[in-house]
Amino acid sequence: MSAPDPQRRALLRRGALVLSFSLLPAAARAEFNAMGVPGVANPRLAGSLKRTPLLDAWIRVDRDGKVTVCSGKVELGTGVRTALIQIALEQLELDPADIRYIGGDTALTPNEGFTAGSHTIADSGAALLHASAQVAALLRQGAAAQWREQAERVTLRRGRLVAPDGRTMHYGQALAGLDGAGLHRQATEHSPLRDPAAYRLIGKPVPRVDIPAKVTGGAAYVQDMRLPGMLHARVVRPPRPGARLVQADLAAVRRMAGVRQVVRDGSYLAVLADDEWPAVSAMNALAAGARWEGGHALPHPGAIHATLQSLPSQDIVVLDRGRGPDAPNAARSEVTARYTKQYVLHGSIGPSCAVGLLRDGVLTVWTHTQGVYPLRAALAELVGMPLEHVRCIHTEGSGCYGQNGADDVAADAALLARAVPGTPVRVQLMRDQENLWEPYAPAMVSTVSAGLGADGRIERWHYELWSGSHNERPGNAGKLVPAQLLAKPFQPSPSLPMPQPEGGGDRNALPLYDIPNARVVNHFLPVTPLRTSAMRSLGAHLNVTAIESTMDQLASVAGADPVRFRLDHLRSQPRAQAVVARAAAMFGWKAGVRLPRGRGQGFGFAQYKNLMAHVAIAVELAFEPDLNRVRILRVACAADCGQVVNPDGARNQLEGAIIQSASWTLQEQLRYGPGGIASFDWSSYPILRFSGVPERIEVALLDQPGAPFLGVAEAAQGPMAAALANALAQVTGQRRHDLPLLQQDA
Repeated sequence: MSAPDPQRRALLRRGALVLSFSLLPAAARAEFNAMGVPGVANPRLAGSLKRTPLLDAWIRVDRDGKVTVCSGKVELGTGVRTALIQIALEQLELDPADIRYIGGDTALTPNEGFTAGSHTIADSGAALLHASAQVAALLRQGAAAQWREQAERVTLRRGRLVAPDGRTMHYGQALAGLDGAGLHRQATEHSPLRDPAAYRLIGKPVPRVDIPAKVTGGAAYVQDMRLPGMLHARVVRPPRPGARLVQADLAAVRRMAGVRQVVRDGSYLAVLADDEWPAVSAMNALAAGARWEGGHALPHPGAIHATLQSLPSQDIVVLDRGRGPDAPNAARSEVTARYTKQYVLHGSIGPSCAVGLLRDGVLTVWTHTQGVYPLRAALAELVGMPLEHVRCIHTEGSGCYGQNGADDVAADAALLARAVPGTPVRVQLMRDQENLWEPYAPAMVSTVSAGLGADGRIERWHYELWSGSHNERPGNAGKLVPAQLLAKPFQPSPSLPMPQPEGGGDRNALPLYDIPNARVVNHFLPVTPLRTSAMRSLGAHLNVTAIESTMDQLASVAGADPVRFRLDHLRSQPRAQAVVARAAAMFGWKAGVRLPRGRGQGFGFAQYKNLMAHVAIAVELAFEPDLNRVRILRVACAADCGQVVNPDGARNQLEGAIIQSASWTLQEQLRYGPGGIASFDWSSYPILRFSGVPERIEVALLDQPGAPFLGVAEAAQGPMAAALANALAQVTGQRRHDLPLLQQDA
């Protein structure tokens, strides 16, 4: 293996964690392959410390006192970098400007798999909270040993240890008082955490560290990267999945001004040039001269849901409580319905981009992937290099909320960097390539049948859903589009369901309400007509809509107010009751209120994955039937995400999820048909405009100081969709069961 770069060498000298895949036990390697993370080393540790228990994998202190904080989770625009810094520095008595933070680098940070599912603060935040508290205790211990003082009498103050008599030393000097291991030791199961009442940073609105460059035109994204001597690359994708390249005029394109190289490998086609515009011009010429054969035809969107229900499925019973659907028919009429969702684009504002460099036998890829370690494994397989010779460095992308084209374009960068060793290569997808080839949020179908008992409470619940995969991330090389186009293509590993309690298509399919007899079945579809993968909230978007719509209908049958009905079925969930009551109070919800003509109000609630943040949302909207248009007048949102780290950040995420969910729920649907994907640009994909943003959004956080962190970033997607569906049903007198609610002919 060639020598690591100077930054990596320095960290290795300081005892940084380097985990060789080959050294893992067999059981841990198997789990690594399945989940993209190391095996559990100690299940009694907090968060991601369970899998990476060495303290200096998270917190490193140089001999000169400089502190580095590391996380395997990455910044996707959610503000987690700032929140993670706050958590670590709370225990270390430092301020954000005092440390160096590294997120998502396979050479320097712990492996935390994917940044997804609202896990960052819950997992990485918990790890940093406990690791930093234990490091702080070790620093006190090291200083106390040198001063011959009791450790509990030593305090931390802005990067220095302070003795009772006023003597001080910086954190690096304190290391000399520890044994030879320094901070390179296992975390313990108990951490000397600070009393939450004394927090300086956690719970405070610290300004986000990633914002200045974004609002001043600085280099904020991988799209902005420029390295010395860098070439610009463009790829030519087939006109449709499954098409095969039979002819391309490579020689004519090679003669074009600025073109340095044209690459063809089977149906994989790309061009490298000295600058951006020559690369685009050459790409267009290459595409114009290419001839393709074959390709997969797509069904008409009007037939997609019947198609899904007819496909071979893996049927999984994820809940079977009481007598399930075999419970006696409800004494008071039951509610039955079928709900559907169309395919949805990620619609990332900036088309995906990556930069690759093969130098001295090491391939480095700068990428906005959500999982640097899993991607590294796939790229190593793709280019046939040892895992240790491939490095992925996360660099934020302009728009990322699920698996968009980031991993695919990273594969492009790896292949094209291999073609020009020693030269950096920047690969930028075009808008149509992003839209036509990204993995979409799956279309889904669900059916529900529920009934009340004689006491007006829900007696039985039967729910079934049909969905393709919500998790096609690499994985193996075959999950990447470029790998499938090569002359010797890589085959993707089989699609597998994501198990509960998190779930994939069945995420949030289990109602949180008190229901004695319930059955939920997930019909997982290993093969569906379109390529799909993760989008924020996965199946929760449709499942919460279906559950909460049914709750409103059951409340109507029972003659009960919808909010009161929910509270009565959450008696075993006091924190859930609290957010429902708070949102209703903020909104001024009143039972049986008569609204002006054309106005409707609706309510929605869920605990994300039944594990993370509780969110309740009330909405008032105006409906214009002649235009089939909705104006969202006001939104009241209450959330309990445990201990709040950065209240501004949490509110930002809830507000953003409310707006994004409104766009999905009211308008967004991929346009496609037998001829292929038609949503190739912004004009051909319906999406919420600024004029459609809710006129007023109010967010209340029910802080729980000292409680575990609960992920909040995706928690409002389902409740917002449900609240809109219920409000629209109220104002129109008819319930719409198909998303988007304002569906147009595709």
